[in-house]
Amino acid sequence: MSDNKLDEKSMSDADVASPKVAELYRPADANTVSINEKKLMRRIDLHIIPWLALLYFLNFMDRGNIGNAKLYNMTTDCHISDTQYLIALTVYFFPYALFEPVSNVVLRRLRPSIWLSTLMFCWGVVMICHGFIENYGGLVAVRVLLGVFEAGMYPGIVFYISSWYKRAEMGTKIAYFFSSATISGAFSGLLAVAIHNMNGVGGYASWRWIFILEGLFTVVVAFLSFWIIQDYPETAKFLSEEERTFVIRRLQDDVRLSAAGEKYKKKYIWQSLKDWKTWVAMGIYMGFDGPLYAFSLFLPTIINKAFTATKANLLTVPPYVMGCIATIAVGIIGDRIGTRYYVSLLLFATGAAGYIILIASRSAGLSYFAVFLAASAIYPSIRNAWVAGNVEGAYKRSFTLGMAIGWGNINGALSANIYRAKDSPWYTMGHGIVLAYIAIRNYFRYRENARRDRGERDEVIDGIVNKNANIRNGQYPSVDAARLDKGDDWSGFRYVL
Repeated sequence: MSDNKLDEKSMSDADVASPKVAELYRPADANTVSINEKKLMRRIDLHIIPWLALLYFLNFMDRGNIGNAKLYNMTTDCHISDTQYLIALTVYFFPYALFEPVSNVVLRRLRPSIWLSTLMFCWGVVMICHGFIENYGGLVAVRVLLGVFEAGMYPGIVFYISSWYKRAEMGTKIAYFFSSATISGAFSGLLAVAIHNMNGVGGYASWRWIFILEGLFTVVVAFLSFWIIQDYPETAKFLSEEERTFVIRRLQDDVRLSAAGEKYKKKYIWQSLKDWKTWVAMGIYMGFDGPLYAFSLFLPTIINKAFTATKANLLTVPPYVMGCIATIAVGIIGDRIGTRYYVSLLLFATGAAGYIILIASRSAGLSYFAVFLAASAIYPSIRNAWVAGNVEGAYKRSFTLGMAIGWGNINGALSANIYRAKDSPWYTMGHGIVLAYIAIRNYFRYRENARRDRGERDEVIDGIVNKNANIRNGQYPSVDAARLDKGDDWSGFRYVL
């Protein structure tokens, strides 16, 4: 790299020292010297993460509780065949994947408190309707609507977190909120067993009460979310003006120049669509979400082949607890060591071992042990921190997250069909496909940072002599102008693994 070229760290220092930069990119002057960063971020954590974890807890439980309901004769009562059941699971994923990119752009143009609460209320109502279906057509209809309204929650939460935290903190924060998915899986089994005691109450079977009660709770939380969710740092009511300024400056020092707000422009969407990293991320998420949905939708069914329905629902709890612990541990370790490469290799080995055992095993006990290995590898592998931390520009980041997560989720349509009734009790084909997914996602190795270190992405900056600068990378009056316009394509931006 040329001596005249500013790297990421020196650029941050230059920003702080330059009155011109402060005027252009910083919020209004405020005295932030007395602010204790650790205490402030701890307070932000308490305001942001627990409630988001609750929202995703309900999001994941409401999409997956159909597996618990199935064990209590849902398909029998509604005269639904195994093939029809798999189709009903499949149709959920098409609107879910399609609406994720659009939903994230709407979220940014509106406010998280409005958009996330609205989505949640709508899918809560749809979940209640699950309890009143009578046939296959009704099941397909409610699953399609559930996919529409649940689509925006997960990518929306990831984008929302990226609007509050530095890139080096993303893994831990997302791990905390995503661990609620494992908790929901565990709680869903326990709750299904408890609600089964209501069988016959009001003339409704217990599987209907699973949907009705969980849907009602979701609706209540949706109403509360409108007042509880704080939108962005620049408007958060629980922060003082000095604290808002401190948080925004903190993000801008982390190459998040859009932290103080960004007006919507179509070019940000085109930047995402033309960026090769968007398409690579979409491929990577195929390997993340395929195993995730296969595990969550069919774990009760897999265990049920060796145990009764109630025991099978109860036995789903310990693997999810293992997944929760592993998710949090991996998020913390990844952020502290500054890379998730070696952690990814460990997760690959653990997940592969688990599914190899599931393929070869003909023992219920051994297969149950392998499920623990699978859970401890699948849930920590959901690497939305990678995308959220490596895309600059609020609208570009929101759309890219929607694209990557949406395409990954379309693989849920395949996952919903790989555990067929005729393959029971050992489901060799299903386990083999999940193993292939795990292998695919570990094929990717990222080399873009090295190209930037060699100066291959350097822009032409007026007044700066740089032998590596190339007009193909753009020409700008200042480094600051290049940063604002190019976002994560700026030559000084570095990707974190």
